[in-house]
Amino acid sequence: MSATRFTYLGPEGTFTEAALRTLPEAATRELVPMVSVPAALDAVRTGEAAAALVPIENSVEGGVTATLDELAGGEPLTIYREVLLPITFALLVRPGTELSDVKTVTGHPVAQPQVRNWLRAHLPGALWESAASNADGARLVQEGRYDAAFAGEFAAATYGLVPLITEIHDAQNAETRFVLVGRPARPSAPTGADKTSVVVWQRDDHPGALLEILQEFAVRGVNLMLLQSRPTGEGIGNYCFAIDAEGHIADRRMGEALMGLKRSCPQVRFLGSYPRAGSGTAGGAESGAASGAPDASGRRAGTSDAEFLEASDWLARSQDGRV
Repeated sequence: MSATRFTYLGPEGTFTEAALRTLPEAATRELVPMVSVPAALDAVRTGEAAAALVPIENSVEGGVTATLDELAGGEPLTIYREVLLPITFALLVRPGTELSDVKTVTGHPVAQPQVRNWLRAHLPGALWESAASNADGARLVQEGRYDAAFAGEFAAATYGLVPLITEIHDAQNAETRFVLVGRPARPSAPTGADKTSVVVWQRDDHPGALLEILQEFAVRGVNLMLLQSRPTGEGIGNYCFAIDAEGHIADRRMGEALMGLKRSCPQVRFLGSYPRAGSGTAGGAESGAASGAPDASGRRAGTSDAEFLEASDWLARSQDGRV
């Protein structure tokens, strides 16, 4: 395995590359662009790279299905950390191009919903064609195949383009979440502000099937941060669910929730427990909960890991006649 190489969704100039360069460990690695999310992750599976950074969720469009599907299938991989990157687009064109010259535009499919209203208002007649990534769209404009591309302004110089218009977005404070993925290994120690990701398959399609999955988390006070269904490819009505939950697999309540899923579901794939991006000081997530007051994150009373352990200890004392 190449411990000095990280792959990412390329080519050069993508938002994924920008996100990867915010990680301190990226400064000492060879950063290798790949043509697609599957290619970036396959390099990790084959040992050509130690890890890959790929987009997994956007605040406007939701889950990135290529990443979710790739993590759900194939040889297992593990998420080690996440990165949040604010997203704003620039309309990149060849020098001398005016807005009235733009008849065709391109960009990553996830970009289109983030600029749809802007397109409708400023380029209503322009034809949209999807590219493998926003930076790849910029490359295609450089080659003359399209008139303009939606990409990060920082990609302009790489492809000899100019930003005709900047700060384009349909939603304020749009951001994309990226995950650093490697081969399976023991999760890092809990920080008190963590996230756990799993993929869960339902046993069959029946009333309450999803509710049964969600109750494993709800009855233990585990907050869900992402729930997205994905078809399994085995016929209509057959789905798996990508789930992000607040907490760490080492937390008692999270561990018991995962055991409940494993007992009742035909397949559960653990994708990792890792620190939440932007979560601040470790250990802050549980403060104040034991007193019954909401903590800094707004968690409801009775849902902290400390309270879960207290209830478990109470049950043990009751069973032993010590209450």
